[in-house]
Amino acid sequence: MEQGNLTGAIFLDFAKAFDTVDHGILLQKLKNSETRLACDHQYQSYVSDRSQYVSVSGSTSLPLSVTCGVPLGSILGPLLFTIFINDLPNVCKASTVHMYADDTVIYTSKPDLQQLEAVLQDQFTEVEKWIKDNKLFLNADKTVTMLFGTKPKLHKLQTPHLCVRTKSNGTMTTVTSLKYLGMWLDPNLSFGPHIEKLSSKLYPKLGALYRNKSCLSPAVRKKIVQQMLMPAIEYGDVLYAAAPQTHLQKLTTLYNSFCRIVLQCNYMTHHCDMLKELNWPSLESRRTLHLSNLVFKSFSGKLPPYLSRLLPSAVPSSYNL
Repeated sequence: MEQGNLTGAIFLDFAKAFDTVDHGILLQKLKNSETRLACDHQYQSYVSDRSQYVSVSGSTSLPLSVTCGVPLGSILGPLLFTIFINDLPNVCKASTVHMYADDTVIYTSKPDLQQLEAVLQDQFTEVEKWIKDNKLFLNADKTVTMLFGTKPKLHKLQTPHLCVRTKSNGTMTTVTSLKYLGMWLDPNLSFGPHIEKLSSKLYPKLGALYRNKSCLSPAVRKKIVQQMLMPAIEYGDVLYAAAPQTHLQKLTTLYNSFCRIVLQCNYMTHHCDMLKELNWPSLESRRTLHLSNLVFKSFSGKLPPYLSRLLPSAVPSSYNL
């Protein structure tokens, strides 16, 4: 965006992703990989020659062979699905692929919209072939595109949306806001929609706490705020820390309301006095601390591998802690 480019993204939605993992293809991919599971005969037995049946009130159905699917609600489930789709980036040579379990996004940047659409169309065609070869299914209604850029850049476009077609000659929907991994994205990355939805989610909870404040001690109210309300604000705060101040001020107002609920202060009490009494840092200081921790972990090599690959290009080498 800073270089004046447009970024087009395709957010893939696999239909019943965990239930459609083919066991034969999964075992073959394990054999081709260097994971410890590839040599684990107990694991191969775990997914091979399995059957299932339904029993109701003593009546049992005939057994049905289970040839696909990984266990839901387990530690192995997301791991096995990740291994299964781990070769997807191999077919996307001209774009970047980010995968988190079944949440997958493909994106690339170009200075011109037509060039961008051409690249994404070629990439998506290859992805559709890969999906067919791996016996997965794409949810056409929930697979959408999104166009990112600066306001002036998008304003110059006559039709600020992407035209990417599926193999059935349908055109994917272009959205202007989308929730991805808990964060609401918008075309300008202002995070205004995210902060709006976050505020509308927390104010009702704050109201419930206010109506029951007389039944709770200050220590209990403080713990409720710290453990149930603050995590929602702090999630992903290093991402929207650079949002316009008009957006961030809404969260600051909400944070001050948290303090008033805990201390039962009136609206004339200054927020600095409340923060001092609670021994809480300001919301801006919290974001700075989280960003500093993130940068420190990236430089010290303590980040997970998938984050370490992303940060070097995003964090300036001259960042001074």
